[in-house]
Amino acid sequence: MQTPPALTEDEIDALEPTFLGPTWQREPDGSWLLPRWTLGWQIAGWCAEYLRADDGGPWRFTSEQLRWLLHWFAVDEAGRFTSRKGVLQRLKGWGKDPLLAVVSLVEFVGPSRFSHWENGQPVGAPHPQAWVQIAAVSRDQTRNTMTLMPSLMSDRLIETYDIKAGAELIRANGGRQRLEAVTSSFRALEGGRITFTCLNETHHWVTGNSGDRMYETIDGNATKRDSRYLAITNAYLPGEDSVAERMREAYEKILEGRAADIGIFYDSIEAHPATPLTPEAIRIVLPKIRGDAVWLRVETILQSILDTTIAPSRSRRMWLNQIVASEDALYGPAQWDVLRNDTATLAAGDEIVLGFDGGLRDDATCLVALRVSDMYSCILGLWERPDGPQGQGWEVPRGQVDSAVHDAFRVFNVQGFYADVALWESYISEWSEAYGEGLAVKAPGRDAIGWDMRSSLKTSTFAHERLMRSIFDRKVVHDGDRALRRHVLNAVRRTNNYGISFGKESKDSPRKVDAYAALMLAHEALVDLRARGKKVRKRTGRGFFL
Repeated sequence: MQTPPALTEDEIDALEPTFLGPTWQREPDGSWLLPRWTLGWQIAGWCAEYLRADDGGPWRFTSEQLRWLLHWFAVDEAGRFTSRKGVLQRLKGWGKDPLLAVVSLVEFVGPSRFSHWENGQPVGAPHPQAWVQIAAVSRDQTRNTMTLMPSLMSDRLIETYDIKAGAELIRANGGRQRLEAVTSSFRALEGGRITFTCLNETHHWVTGNSGDRMYETIDGNATKRDSRYLAITNAYLPGEDSVAERMREAYEKILEGRAADIGIFYDSIEAHPATPLTPEAIRIVLPKIRGDAVWLRVETILQSILDTTIAPSRSRRMWLNQIVASEDALYGPAQWDVLRNDTATLAAGDEIVLGFDGGLRDDATCLVALRVSDMYSCILGLWERPDGPQGQGWEVPRGQVDSAVHDAFRVFNVQGFYADVALWESYISEWSEAYGEGLAVKAPGRDAIGWDMRSSLKTSTFAHERLMRSIFDRKVVHDGDRALRRHVLNAVRRTNNYGISFGKESKDSPRKVDAYAALMLAHEALVDLRARGKKVRKRTGRGFFL
């Protein structure tokens, strides 16, 4: 593989970060996007009055923190919070723990609940029986936050609310309100009347330390009490199935429209995936990623990044807030996201090739198009089993799939179509009979379309390596479709005697790769078209276009 050329300073400066959430969004006039109704302004004033900063003066939020606070405590016209749960993902050292501690104290005795309207604005009041938990999978993690409490609490706060502070439990107003640190004994948490929970460092919450069970318990408690919870995390390691990864995937499902919007407030700033780990690039990019955390010294972080004893992937997660793929993943965001072209789109009559990979119940079914002229790839149809109760007994709607194939031939100039025959033999035979004569390139199977991925490991491996080469050489283009991205990044390396193939992380994994398989078949059709294809007149299956 050829090494991409070094980027100039102007090219590096043009690598804009990815902003998730509203903290850095602006109105059309350039002003910051702020919620119409929020308890945040009152809370910011309360913090200045009752909490202390490091220098002993009143607590002050940075501009970035204040905007985040306003959105997190935003309410609707009925006074209900607009978000049920939240994730704050930032680079290491940004100040997540101090902000988490401040929010915990607000939920403990501050004006954290809607009380009434005054002059068209919401007014907050303390929860009379607040029970706040700071949760983590180890005592060291909770200690990071709890040890900040004494320095944050002013004498006025202690006197006004009758604070009795301990190392792991803080009480107020005669014990009616409490703030405590808890670790991964999920059974002890079951059924608690918790009013607010902070989840600390959820990138470490995995099955091995019962972090997943702890998260499920916290969510159940929050649902029962109609309360909220907030997670803070660094960029997680994909493939560990951490709580941070689950929450991110749930958020992306909402963005894709594959899941209902349940009120997740996700806020993150992530470096552009093409950012190189060079001194020149870090000095330009890091000030954008750190936001208002000016206490993070660029040169100190640069020394860590350049330390050859630290894995580059870890440096990207810690200091660029990038979600970097696991070692056995075929691609990470850095390889796929740089191929994005937001202006690319298919137009009627475009010459394309098609790839198809079908399932029946558990696996997804996907039809992918690849434009002949520029390798622009897009999904024409993707059918996946829904999450939850809707997925019980679900089967791929074969009639919809069949219609999508016929629509593709009706709208576009299809030059080739390779479809994996497994589970779809009869449909593929019908498609081949209807359209095979009009294709410029035909599959190597017994009909014009069928391409059996099971028949030859050598053939499918070579086809996959050709797709890998096109992706790494940046010849493939896409429009950022989240579903296609998810399937591509789910694909893991499978090495055999012939080279590198691909698969799911495990046989029963819910992380689908079928869209990637369809992309490989479309790419192979294009490779064959360029090598041995011939021009034919376009037809629909019922007759030639006039």
